[in-house]
Amino acid sequence: MRIHLIVLSVNLLGLLMVWVPLPTQAQSDYDSDWQVQGYVKNMQTALFIDQDGQSTYLQDNLIHQRLRLDWTPSTNWHVRMDLRTRIFYGDLVRQTPDYGEQIDDVNNDFFDWSVVLFSGDSWVGHSMIDRFYVEYIQGDWEITLGRQRVNWGISTVWNPNDVFNAFAFTDFDYEERPGSDVLRVKKYTSFASSVEGVIRIADRMEEAIIAGLWSFNKQGYDFQVLGGYVQNQWAMGGGWAGNIKNAGFKGEFTLFVPNGDTGENVSFSATTGVDYAFEKGLYLGLGYLYNSQGQTDGSILQLFDFELSAQNLYPYRHALFFQTSQPITPLLSTGMAFIYSPVRSHPLFVNPSFTYGIGTNWDLDLIGQLVWNRDKGYNSPLQAAFLRVKFSF
Repeated sequence: MRIHLIVLSVNLLGLLMVWVPLPTQAQSDYDSDWQVQGYVKNMQTALFIDQDGQSTYLQDNLIHQRLRLDWTPSTNWHVRMDLRTRIFYGDLVRQTPDYGEQIDDVNNDFFDWSVVLFSGDSWVGHSMIDRFYVEYIQGDWEITLGRQRVNWGISTVWNPNDVFNAFAFTDFDYEERPGSDVLRVKKYTSFASSVEGVIRIADRMEEAIIAGLWSFNKQGYDFQVLGGYVQNQWAMGGGWAGNIKNAGFKGEFTLFVPNGDTGENVSFSATTGVDYAFEKGLYLGLGYLYNSQGQTDGSILQLFDFELSAQNLYPYRHALFFQTSQPITPLLSTGMAFIYSPVRSHPLFVNPSFTYGIGTNWDLDLIGQLVWNRDKGYNSPLQAAFLRVKFSF
């Protein structure tokens, strides 16, 4: 009950911050005791579903507010709390009676820091604290306790090294990504190398994650090696980031070995990719994922409801990724991404996007998600279009 009151109180503060002019923010976290940042977004969604010969059109809307509070009482201490509040309304909510319950605990970790503010026939309001940590910095040491993002991933699309905070490429509206309730200790051993250990809070060993990461630079490449215990499995992996001439070259991999006789199989996930940015702004990227737990068949709709984890980042055994983007004007840019899996059903995911800067602190995005696969012929069971406007403060 107490955490619910905290969430509601911070929500009210966030609404005041949107409408009340803020004082000038300091450029550095350590120049000011308090900083307040955030944004408000409104996203209109149109869904076209074609299954079993029947076509359905659904319309949905999402109001999304994020509030970030930073307190730096000294150069050694930093406290951060982020509150994410969303209001869903439309056809999807109306057709899902337990919509609020389904989204309430999705991104929680050990602590339940979320609350359904209200729930009706076609409306659901939800808030959660997805960052709340205390950080202490002294010399080469950093110690952080609380809900935070442990970002060990290197690659652009898939991150087998992200054993704490795996995320889906399709979830584009959650730029900050989920966090975990952990204790993190990091030491910089030189300018380009460090070691860190992270313990995820859990009440059972089967849910705990205890892992370490060593990062270093050699011959112009950044390397990392990780190992540890990940939810009743032993994990060993690594990654790299560097260049082949003027092209970026990244990759990472992780092997998961069950702890004891659990009935689960050894799994392996690996990805690699190259990208290149031309002088006039054109960007090209290519990537590949191997997922030993992935399927060799099945509907493309699994992309939106499979069980995501660092050892299962995509529903299929193999996936090929291509991305391109190009600025048209200083304010307008366009992009396109494709993910194709060379398996029996030939699933294809297409993600066009347009971004326009409509004013100071205002952005407008038009994003598409279109999917195809072979099922009684090659067809598209789902097409989605998202129109999003964002105000940052």
